[in-house]
Amino acid sequence: MNESSLLLTIAILGGTGKEGKGLAYRWARAGYRVIIGSRDSDRAAAAARELADLMNDQVVVEGMLNQMAARQANIIVMTVPYAAHRETLEVVKAEISGKLFIDVTVPLKPPKVAIVQMPEAGSAAQEAAQILGGEVQVCAAFQNISHEHLLDDSPVDCDVLVTGTSTEARTEVLRLVDAAGLSGWDAGPLENSVVLEGLTSILIGINKKYGSTHAGIRITGVTRTE
Repeated sequence: MNESSLLLTIAILGGTGKEGKGLAYRWARAGYRVIIGSRDSDRAAAAARELADLMNDQVVVEGMLNQMAARQANIIVMTVPYAAHRETLEVVKAEISGKLFIDVTVPLKPPKVAIVQMPEAGSAAQEAAQILGGEVQVCAAFQNISHEHLLDDSPVDCDVLVTGTSTEARTEVLRLVDAAGLSGWDAGPLENSVVLEGLTSILIGINKKYGSTHAGIRITGVTRTE
């Protein structure tokens, strides 16, 4: 734990899903206050209890409705299925103004989830930016990390690409990537999120073809200078 993390609250909207719970687990371990958000308060509370049990009650993870979770948090993370993306954003929009928003959503359209299918806005993250307006810093990240990695304490052989509406926002998200025990890279402006989101369909296809659940990406040939 560190002092800066304890000052921040992260709300994970749609956090009852596997990806949301995985991220919640990582950040709770790092000392952040984490709130699981859901359209169903009972499901949110059950997911929070599951994570508390997993960590032997060493940290407190709370569960509540999405709108209340967004209201109480400094940082909002969206992990809902794409079918619920716009509706959830409209519900919590008033609670997110002036905050950092991280979109993990991928515009998957069953049954052809291994085919890249992007929305008219360009990406789910760009769609979120349009809905939320200019008072919100929007980033896209974590689309290409398997939830099985996140709920495992072992090192993760996969990098996280981060795009966003400003350098400052991307830097903050990269801190969260590091806090989660992952390796992150600044992948530029939010327009580049089309690549992050599209990669997920490609990785799903690779997993299916080669009988895996852990396909990911690594950035090679670059020496870190920071």
